[in-house]
Amino acid sequence: MLKKILAGVAAAVVVFGLGSWYAVYHSARVQDYLLARVLDQRIPMPTSELYDKDALRLVFCGTGSPNPERTRASACIGVFAGGKFFLVDIGPGGWLNLATWRIPVGGITGVLFTHYHSDHIGGLGEIMLNTWASGRRTPLNIYGPKGIDKIANGFNEAYELDAVYRQAHHGEAYMPAAAEKANPIEVDVPTRDNLVTVYDQDGVKVEAFRVSHEPVSPAYGYKVTYKDRSVIFSGDTHKDQNMVRFGKGVDVMVHEALNVEMINAIAATLERNGDEQRGHIMRDTPAYHTTPVEGAELANEAGAGLLVYSHMVPPPVNSVTESMFLRGVSDVRPRGVVLGWDGLQLVLPTGSKDIKQIDLR
Repeated sequence: MLKKILAGVAAAVVVFGLGSWYAVYHSARVQDYLLARVLDQRIPMPTSELYDKDALRLVFCGTGSPNPERTRASACIGVFAGGKFFLVDIGPGGWLNLATWRIPVGGITGVLFTHYHSDHIGGLGEIMLNTWASGRRTPLNIYGPKGIDKIANGFNEAYELDAVYRQAHHGEAYMPAAAEKANPIEVDVPTRDNLVTVYDQDGVKVEAFRVSHEPVSPAYGYKVTYKDRSVIFSGDTHKDQNMVRFGKGVDVMVHEALNVEMINAIAATLERNGDEQRGHIMRDTPAYHTTPVEGAELANEAGAGLLVYSHMVPPPVNSVTESMFLRGVSDVRPRGVVLGWDGLQLVLPTGSKDIKQIDLR
């Protein structure tokens, strides 16, 4: 954001012409004027329409994986419906994306954790802090499988001193002490046959079900329904028929994906360069994930309107690696496939079958 602002200031200088160069560098009035103009353009008002009740909206704030890629944060998807706002996981980098796009987060309803791998929970502290600073007035509800109390207690303790400092500095009126912490809500899905209601208010229904991510157990997927629109999230899993069972006829299926050939190539390179440790970890990884082709097969069986890949391993970095990542998918599902990106927004208007794509970048 700062680089864009400075670039905008430089562009404004060109408009003024070289004759004004001295004034730009030496006149506080000219500098302040230019900065104000650029800020007006670069920092728009928050997109409050996300909370409108006319559609189910998804904001992809993290489509990457633990593998580093500058343009993709770790697992994070925002769900807006009926004036409610949930995050499905919040990995490192997710909050920075939301802030960059000026997504209003003070009205957050809760965080839905699929499981507790670090790339799915690492951004919780920043969401706790920044939703509080943005107007949240009650503890942040976080939902998840058994162990959610440990997650909440750990982050609450880690951020306790930070919260004390900020509350003392800004005051009770702006950062009330009662709202600083995360409130754990354990979701119990007894068996693979259960679809358990997590939240059901104002036409917004959130349901949890089990997926297969052993030795991580339990691991959950989520289904969100708003009026006549629906979306299902896989969380992390190998190919699992529960995505078909509970995702029948959904408008959107959001599924994780791992390309085995690309991961094996990375592993071979690591091993060739003497990094046996990480090479071994890479070769272990495919056992509990789903390939892009398998994800397409599941979407077809479920009759999903649109399949969106997210939490991609390894994260594609250009058009060539995107093509490699999707190799074989078009043979299974020639239409209705999107390779997700950080900044993708999907709008599903109620009373319609339309799905609109918006690029927030």
